[in-house]
Amino acid sequence: MPELPEVETIARGLASRVTGDLIESVWLGSKPEPLKSPAAAIVDTLEGKRIAGVRRVGKHIVVDLATDRRRSRPSRSSRKRHSAFVDQGRSTQTESQWIVHLGMTGQFVVCSAAAEIAKHTHAIVKLASGRELRFVDPRRFGRLSVSAGREFAAAGSEPLEVVVERFLDLFRGRKTPIKSALLNQRLLSGVGNIYADESLFRAGIRPRRRVASLSRDQLRRLYRSVQQVLNQAISLGGSSISDYVDADGAEGFFQLQHRVYGREGEPCLVCRTPVKRVVIAGRSSHYCPKCQK
Repeated sequence: MPELPEVETIARGLASRVTGDLIESVWLGSKPEPLKSPAAAIVDTLEGKRIAGVRRVGKHIVVDLATDRRRSRPSRSSRKRHSAFVDQGRSTQTESQWIVHLGMTGQFVVCSAAAEIAKHTHAIVKLASGRELRFVDPRRFGRLSVSAGREFAAAGSEPLEVVVERFLDLFRGRKTPIKSALLNQRLLSGVGNIYADESLFRAGIRPRRRVASLSRDQLRRLYRSVQQVLNQAISLGGSSISDYVDADGAEGFFQLQHRVYGREGEPCLVCRTPVKRVVIAGRSSHYCPKCQK
């Protein structure tokens, strides 16, 4: 947590607000854990760069950075700032990336420079527009890194883009529990505990079922469930069950649509059977023993 829908929500929010803005300065905290790249490398890579875009890759937020040959200051208007960046065209060149992984409690927000600095803030990036990008992470499991000259890529397939035949090929014949397979980031990048449980419930499949025991039709049903759950969660801004907030600091609403996750002992919303919780490979899994086979 945060998982794909939360990271997608944050990336979209940041993209609409800071694309085209210029990074003027970078402050990094003294805690070493959040820094996957050396502090000096992060500062050198970010300062003086223009934000070419913000997107999600798996569970990572990728900020594409461009060297602005003109170094013109952006307008304070988000729309004018973005248009000015696009119009520069040939005078800008994307050359590096700032990669943010939120870990369990990370927050990546855009705010005014006058806003109070939250405890556990590990990075403050000052923008030419007068705003700041701040990375806050109480448990320090999140990571900040930079990459130059090499496109950052996720280890597994993109859940929202993978076609059904590819999905079937990824999972067919595996001997692990289906819940473990869904959490394997080398297969699908971005699906986590919440959305694996919710997808399995909607597909009517128990989390302990061995992948090899599932029929082709069951895997197709699971494919549709994964797509539906992730898209619905994105439309509702993700699930706020602990520290998650979007780029503006607002909570999501998909937690109100959870049918099994976090509902141990409560009646199933379909059949009223109490929801059960089991531990699979060290991860909690919630399911309905009647609706899921």
